[in-house]
Amino acid sequence: MTEYATVAPDQPLSRSGAIHLYGHDAFEGMHRAGRLAAEILDAIVPLMVPGTETRTIDDAIRAKMLAAGAVPATLGYRGYTHSSCISINHVVCHGIPSDRILKDGDIVNVDVTPLLDGWHGDTSRMYLVGDVGLKARRLVDVTYECLMLGIEQAKPGNTMGDVAHVIQRHAEKHRYGVVRDFCGHGVGRLFHDAPEVVHVGRPGTGPELRPGMIFTIEPMINIGRPDVKLLEDGWTAVTRDRSLSAQFEHSIGITEDGCEIFTLSPAGLHQPPYA
Repeated sequence: MTEYATVAPDQPLSRSGAIHLYGHDAFEGMHRAGRLAAEILDAIVPLMVPGTETRTIDDAIRAKMLAAGAVPATLGYRGYTHSSCISINHVVCHGIPSDRILKDGDIVNVDVTPLLDGWHGDTSRMYLVGDVGLKARRLVDVTYECLMLGIEQAKPGNTMGDVAHVIQRHAEKHRYGVVRDFCGHGVGRLFHDAPEVVHVGRPGTGPELRPGMIFTIEPMINIGRPDVKLLEDGWTAVTRDRSLSAQFEHSIGITEDGCEIFTLSPAGLHQPPYA
């Protein structure tokens, strides 16, 4: 049976398996952290061009977080040594910034989590580098549609299965594979918390959505099969069949009559191309 726990302001938290229910102050904190995360993804658009090293993008992200009074939640997390994850083409998630250079035709996911005043603003967005082919563009568009369809189902009385089902149905309608190995998660004062937010499922199953819940929805969609493998670095996950993969992520909070998206782009740069 799913356990829920109401969180008082400034209450020390640990990951207990219970789903935390936050109040108004928490939503305000998440809006601030989420806006910063979205502003950072807006600001790196000019860097997403052929010839840019991914570590240059990571350096810019870290500088913007620090300048805003935040710190990168990923820096030092379980030994990770970078301020973002940058995943290119067949990399599903957790791509490590390096001297790799962006090339014409690449599709790129950038995942950032600034920790601002104790709140985690977790979001990711896809970028198109140069002249991207039609199949790759379509994958990116459908992945964004999957995210937003899932968010439409995020309201009190629905279940995590309702969210997962619409994502899976839309992706598989286009004959894409929905990654099972990674999922969304509770977020807030903790970087990763209950519940797990899977992206495949049946309506009416899983935890009930209640006001005060805060979590990410972050479908990873492959042109080919859903299977992934982890590289020897212990972080980078790639598609087993080397097919392209795309992902979008928002942090949201359940309200009395729906949900709030904390990580919307202030500049309106919701999905590429970002003119």
